[in-house]
Amino acid sequence: MLTGIRIVFLGGDARQLEVIRKCVDMDAAVSAAGFEKWDAPSPGVNLEQLSPELLSHADVLVLPTVGCDEEGNINALFSSGRLQLLDEHAAALPAGCTVYTGIAKSYLRSLCARHKLKLVELLNRDDVAIYNSIPTAEGALVMAIQNTDFTIHGSTSMVLGMGRTGFTMARALQGLGSTVKVGVRKQEHFARAAEMGWKPFMTGELLQQVSDTDLIFNTIPNMIITAQILTRVPRQCVIIDLASAPGGCDFRYAEKRGIKAMLAPGLPGIVAPKSAGMIMGNALVQSISEEILNKGDQ
Repeated sequence: MLTGIRIVFLGGDARQLEVIRKCVDMDAAVSAAGFEKWDAPSPGVNLEQLSPELLSHADVLVLPTVGCDEEGNINALFSSGRLQLLDEHAAALPAGCTVYTGIAKSYLRSLCARHKLKLVELLNRDDVAIYNSIPTAEGALVMAIQNTDFTIHGSTSMVLGMGRTGFTMARALQGLGSTVKVGVRKQEHFARAAEMGWKPFMTGELLQQVSDTDLIFNTIPNMIITAQILTRVPRQCVIIDLASAPGGCDFRYAEKRGIKAMLAPGLPGIVAPKSAGMIMGNALVQSISEEILNKGDQ
Protein backbone atom coordinates (compact mmCIF):
# COMPACT_ATOMS: atom_id res chain seq x y z
CA MET A 1 0.00 0.00 0.00
CA LEU A 2 1.01 3.63 -0.59
CA THR A 3 -0.85 5.12 2.35
CA GLY A 4 0.51 8.56 3.20
CA ILE A 5 2.46 8.96 -0.07
CA ARG A 6 1.63 12.16 -1.94
CA ILE A 7 1.79 11.67 -5.71
CA VAL A 8 1.40 14.41 -8.32
CA PHE A 9 0.71 13.50 -11.95
CA LEU A 10 1.43 15.95 -14.75
CA GLY A 11 -0.29 15.27 -18.08
CA GLY A 12 -0.32 12.14 -20.17
CA ASP A 13 -2.69 10.18 -22.38
CA ALA A 14 -5.18 7.37 -21.73
CA ARG A 15 -2.41 5.23 -20.25
CA GLN A 16 -1.92 7.71 -17.44
CA LEU A 17 -5.55 7.36 -16.38
CA GLU A 18 -4.90 3.70 -15.58
CA VAL A 19 -1.75 4.58 -13.65
CA ILE A 20 -3.66 7.16 -11.62
CA ARG A 21 -6.40 4.65 -10.81
CA LYS A 22 -3.81 2.14 -9.66
CA CYS A 23 -2.22 4.65 -7.28
CA VAL A 24 -5.62 5.66 -5.87
CA ASP A 25 -6.44 1.99 -5.30
CA MET A 26 -3.17 1.68 -3.38
CA ASP A 27 -4.36 4.48 -1.04
CA ALA A 28 -1.91 7.17 -2.20
CA ALA A 29 -2.91 10.83 -1.94
CA VAL A 30 -3.17 11.72 -5.64
CA SER A 31 -3.29 15.13 -7.33
CA ALA A 32 -3.23 15.63 -11.10
CA ALA A 33 -2.62 18.65 -13.33
CA GLY A 34 -3.42 18.72 -17.02
CA PHE A 35 -6.64 16.71 -16.80
CA GLU A 36 -9.33 19.39 -17.15
CA LYS A 37 -10.99 17.46 -19.99
CA TRP A 38 -11.09 14.12 -18.14
CA ASP A 39 -14.81 13.34 -18.43
CA ALA A 40 -15.13 11.01 -15.44
CA PRO A 41 -12.24 11.52 -13.01
CA SER A 42 -11.57 8.70 -10.58
CA PRO A 43 -12.91 9.33 -7.09
CA GLY A 44 -10.06 10.25 -4.80
CA VAL A 45 -8.13 12.32 -7.37
CA ASN A 46 -7.70 16.05 -6.84
CA LEU A 47 -7.63 17.86 -10.20
CA GLU A 48 -5.51 21.01 -9.89
CA GLN A 49 -3.50 23.52 -11.92
CA LEU A 50 0.26 23.15 -12.27
CA SER A 51 2.01 25.46 -9.80
CA PRO A 52 5.06 25.46 -7.53
CA GLU A 53 2.66 25.23 -4.58
CA LEU A 54 1.14 21.99 -5.91
CA LEU A 55 4.59 20.43 -6.28
CA SER A 56 5.94 21.63 -2.95
CA HIS A 57 4.15 18.82 -1.10
CA ALA A 58 4.91 15.96 -3.50
CA ASP A 59 6.72 12.82 -2.45
CA VAL A 60 6.52 11.54 -6.03
CA LEU A 61 6.12 13.37 -9.35
CA VAL A 62 4.89 11.28 -12.28
CA LEU A 63 5.27 12.47 -15.88
CA PRO A 64 3.96 10.78 -19.04
CA THR A 65 5.75 7.95 -20.84
CA VAL A 66 7.86 10.48 -22.74
CA GLY A 67 8.41 12.95 -19.90
CA CYS A 68 8.68 16.25 -21.78
CA ASP A 69 10.37 17.77 -24.80
CA GLU A 70 13.52 19.88 -24.78
CA GLU A 71 11.56 22.97 -23.74
CA GLY A 72 9.74 21.26 -20.90
CA ASN A 73 6.45 20.86 -22.78
CA ILE A 74 4.48 17.88 -21.47
CA ASN A 75 2.10 15.84 -23.62
CA ALA A 76 -1.30 16.33 -21.97
CA LEU A 77 -4.14 14.82 -23.99
CA PHE A 78 -6.75 15.84 -21.41
CA SER A 79 -5.50 19.40 -20.85
CA SER A 80 -7.28 22.47 -22.15
CA GLY A 81 -4.01 24.39 -22.37
CA ARG A 82 -0.24 24.14 -22.52
CA LEU A 83 1.53 22.21 -19.77
CA GLN A 84 5.19 23.06 -19.28
CA LEU A 85 7.63 21.90 -16.60
CA LEU A 86 9.94 24.79 -15.76
CA ASP A 87 12.90 25.31 -13.47
CA GLU A 88 10.70 27.00 -10.87
CA HIS A 89 8.57 23.85 -10.67
CA ALA A 90 11.55 21.57 -10.16
CA ALA A 91 12.91 23.95 -7.53
CA ALA A 92 9.64 23.65 -5.59
CA LEU A 93 9.87 19.86 -5.26
CA PRO A 94 10.95 18.76 -1.77
CA ALA A 95 14.30 17.12 -1.15
CA GLY A 96 13.79 13.40 -1.46
CA CYS A 97 11.04 13.66 -4.08
CA THR A 98 11.43 11.11 -6.87
CA VAL A 99 10.52 11.93 -10.48
CA TYR A 100 9.13 9.08 -12.58
CA THR A 101 8.67 8.87 -16.33
CA GLY A 102 8.88 6.24 -19.05
CA ILE A 103 11.88 7.65 -20.87
CA ALA A 104 13.57 11.01 -20.27
CA LYS A 105 15.11 13.43 -22.73
CA SER A 106 18.10 15.60 -21.90
CA TYR A 107 15.99 18.56 -20.67
CA LEU A 108 14.38 16.49 -17.91
CA ARG A 109 17.65 14.79 -17.00
CA SER A 110 19.38 18.16 -16.66
CA LEU A 111 16.51 19.61 -14.65
CA CYS A 112 16.61 16.73 -12.17
CA ALA A 113 20.39 16.79 -11.92
CA ARG A 114 20.41 20.54 -11.28
CA HIS A 115 17.95 20.23 -8.41
CA LYS A 116 19.35 16.93 -7.09
CA LEU A 117 16.13 15.02 -7.78
CA LYS A 118 16.15 11.27 -8.28
CA LEU A 119 14.91 10.39 -11.79
CA VAL A 120 13.52 6.94 -12.56
CA GLU A 121 12.89 5.89 -16.18
CA LEU A 122 10.49 2.97 -15.98
CA LEU A 123 11.03 1.84 -19.57
CA ASN A 124 14.65 1.10 -18.68
CA ARG A 125 13.38 -1.77 -16.54
CA ASP A 126 13.57 -5.07 -18.40
CA ASP A 127 10.23 -6.29 -17.13
CA VAL A 128 8.40 -3.13 -18.23
CA ALA A 129 10.10 -3.08 -21.64
CA ILE A 130 9.26 -6.75 -22.24
CA TYR A 131 5.61 -6.35 -21.22
CA ASN A 132 5.42 -3.15 -23.30
CA SER A 133 6.77 -4.95 -26.35
CA ILE A 134 3.53 -6.98 -26.56
CA PRO A 135 1.15 -4.10 -27.41
CA THR A 136 3.92 -2.58 -29.55
CA ALA A 137 4.11 -5.73 -31.68
CA GLU A 138 0.33 -6.04 -31.87
CA GLY A 139 0.04 -2.43 -33.00
CA ALA A 140 2.75 -2.90 -35.62
CA LEU A 141 0.90 -5.93 -36.98
CA VAL A 142 -2.30 -3.88 -37.24
CA MET A 143 -0.42 -1.22 -39.21
CA ALA A 144 1.09 -3.85 -41.48
CA ILE A 145 -2.29 -5.42 -42.21
CA GLN A 146 -3.92 -2.05 -42.88
CA ASN A 147 -1.21 -0.96 -45.30
CA THR A 148 -0.68 -4.07 -47.40
CA ASP A 149 -2.73 -6.04 -49.93
CA PHE A 150 -1.15 -9.40 -49.06
CA THR A 151 -1.22 -11.67 -46.02
CA ILE A 152 1.55 -11.75 -43.48
CA HIS A 153 1.37 -15.53 -43.80
CA GLY A 154 3.72 -16.45 -46.64
CA SER A 155 5.42 -13.04 -46.71
CA THR A 156 9.07 -12.30 -46.04
CA SER A 157 9.47 -10.00 -43.05
CA MET A 158 12.56 -8.31 -41.72
CA VAL A 159 13.10 -7.16 -38.13
CA LEU A 160 16.03 -4.85 -37.46
CA GLY A 161 17.33 -5.10 -33.93
CA MET A 162 16.86 -7.92 -31.47
CA GLY A 163 16.17 -6.11 -28.26
CA ARG A 164 13.02 -6.67 -26.27
CA THR A 165 10.68 -5.25 -28.92
CA GLY A 166 12.54 -6.84 -31.82
CA PHE A 167 12.41 -10.28 -30.24
CA THR A 168 8.66 -10.08 -29.60
CA MET A 169 8.06 -8.68 -33.08
CA ALA A 170 9.98 -11.49 -34.78
CA ARG A 171 8.21 -14.16 -32.75
CA ALA A 172 4.78 -12.69 -33.58
CA LEU A 173 5.58 -12.63 -37.30
CA GLN A 174 6.83 -16.20 -37.17
CA GLY A 175 3.61 -17.24 -35.46
CA LEU A 176 1.60 -15.77 -38.34
CA GLY A 177 3.54 -17.81 -40.89
CA SER A 178 5.98 -15.22 -42.19
CA THR A 179 9.57 -16.02 -43.13
CA VAL A 180 11.47 -13.84 -40.67
CA LYS A 181 14.87 -12.29 -41.30
CA VAL A 182 16.51 -10.58 -38.34
CA GLY A 183 19.26 -7.98 -38.56
CA VAL A 184 21.49 -8.08 -35.48
CA ARG A 185 24.65 -6.38 -34.22
CA LYS A 186 25.88 -8.98 -31.74
CA GLN A 187 26.99 -12.55 -32.28
CA GLU A 188 24.95 -13.79 -29.32
CA HIS A 189 21.83 -12.30 -30.91
CA PHE A 190 22.78 -14.01 -34.17
CA ALA A 191 22.92 -17.34 -32.35
CA ARG A 192 19.62 -16.76 -30.53
CA ALA A 193 17.86 -15.77 -33.75
CA ALA A 194 19.12 -18.92 -35.47
CA GLU A 195 17.97 -21.03 -32.52
CA MET A 196 14.49 -19.47 -32.83
CA GLY A 197 14.26 -20.55 -36.44
CA TRP A 198 14.69 -17.09 -37.93
CA LYS A 199 17.19 -16.08 -40.62
CA PRO A 200 19.78 -13.86 -38.92
CA PHE A 201 22.29 -11.54 -40.57
CA MET A 202 24.60 -8.83 -39.31
CA THR A 203 23.26 -5.33 -39.93
CA GLY A 204 26.37 -4.50 -41.94
CA GLU A 205 24.96 -6.86 -44.59
CA LEU A 206 21.61 -5.05 -44.80
CA LEU A 207 22.19 -3.82 -48.36
CA GLN A 208 22.43 -7.43 -49.57
CA GLN A 209 19.43 -8.63 -47.55
CA VAL A 210 16.57 -6.27 -48.38
CA SER A 211 15.84 -7.04 -52.02
CA ASP A 212 13.29 -9.81 -51.34
CA THR A 213 11.56 -8.23 -48.35
CA ASP A 214 7.82 -7.51 -48.10
CA LEU A 215 7.77 -5.92 -44.64
CA ILE A 216 10.49 -4.22 -42.59
CA PHE A 217 10.08 -3.48 -38.87
CA ASN A 218 12.88 -1.34 -37.48
CA THR A 219 13.65 -1.04 -33.75
CA ILE A 220 17.14 0.50 -34.03
CA PRO A 221 17.09 4.22 -33.07
CA ASN A 222 19.87 5.18 -35.50
CA MET A 223 19.80 5.90 -39.22
CA ILE A 224 20.03 2.37 -40.59
CA ILE A 225 17.59 2.35 -43.52
CA THR A 226 19.54 4.90 -45.53
CA ALA A 227 18.92 6.18 -49.05
CA GLN A 228 21.44 3.62 -50.31
CA ILE A 229 19.56 0.80 -48.59
CA LEU A 230 16.25 2.09 -49.95
CA THR A 231 17.54 1.79 -53.53
CA ARG A 232 17.45 -1.99 -53.00
CA VAL A 233 14.11 -2.15 -51.16
CA PRO A 234 11.20 -3.32 -53.37
CA ARG A 235 8.69 -0.54 -54.00
CA GLN A 236 5.81 -2.64 -52.67
CA CYS A 237 7.62 -3.16 -49.36
CA VAL A 238 6.11 -1.47 -46.28
CA ILE A 239 8.45 -0.10 -43.61
CA ILE A 240 7.22 0.36 -40.05
CA ASP A 241 9.73 2.18 -37.86
CA LEU A 242 9.21 1.40 -34.17
CA ALA A 243 12.28 3.28 -32.95
CA SER A 244 11.90 6.48 -30.99
CA ALA A 245 11.71 9.68 -33.05
CA PRO A 246 13.22 10.56 -35.46
CA GLY A 247 13.51 6.83 -36.18
CA GLY A 248 16.04 4.96 -38.26
CA CYS A 249 14.72 5.42 -41.80
CA ASP A 250 15.30 8.09 -44.45
CA PHE A 251 11.60 8.88 -44.83
CA ARG A 252 12.21 11.63 -47.38
CA TYR A 253 13.96 9.28 -49.79
CA ALA A 254 11.44 6.50 -49.15
CA GLU A 255 8.66 8.84 -50.23
CA LYS A 256 10.65 9.87 -53.29
CA ARG A 257 10.95 6.21 -54.31
CA GLY A 258 7.28 5.54 -53.64
CA ILE A 259 7.96 3.23 -50.68
CA LYS A 260 5.44 3.38 -47.86
CA ALA A 261 7.41 4.08 -44.66
CA MET A 262 5.82 5.07 -41.35
CA LEU A 263 7.24 6.18 -38.03
CA ALA A 264 5.17 4.55 -35.29
CA PRO A 265 6.36 5.43 -31.78
CA GLY A 266 4.04 5.12 -28.81
CA LEU A 267 1.99 2.24 -30.19
CA PRO A 268 1.08 0.79 -26.76
CA GLY A 269 -0.71 4.01 -25.85
CA ILE A 270 -2.55 4.03 -29.18
CA VAL A 271 -3.67 0.44 -29.60
CA ALA A 272 -3.90 -0.78 -26.00
CA PRO A 273 -3.87 2.14 -23.54
CA LYS A 274 -5.56 0.16 -20.77
CA SER A 275 -3.03 -2.69 -20.90
CA ALA A 276 -0.10 -0.31 -21.35
CA GLY A 277 -1.31 1.82 -18.44
CA MET A 278 -1.64 -1.22 -16.19
CA ILE A 279 1.93 -2.22 -17.06
CA MET A 280 3.24 1.23 -16.14
CA GLY A 281 1.02 1.45 -13.06
CA ASN A 282 2.22 -1.86 -11.65
CA ALA A 283 5.85 -0.90 -12.25
CA LEU A 284 5.36 2.52 -10.66
CA VAL A 285 3.72 1.11 -7.53
CA GLN A 286 6.42 -1.55 -7.21
CA SER A 287 9.19 1.02 -7.58
CA ILE A 288 7.66 3.42 -5.05
CA SER A 289 7.16 0.55 -2.60
CA GLU A 290 10.80 -0.44 -2.98
CA GLU A 291 11.83 3.19 -2.33
CA ILE A 292 9.77 3.21 0.88
CA LEU A 293 11.38 -0.02 2.06
CA ASN A 294 14.87 1.26 1.26
CA LYS A 295 14.28 4.48 3.20
CA GLY A 296 12.93 2.46 6.11
CA ASP A 297 16.12 0.37 6.22
CA GLN A 298 18.37 3.43 6.37
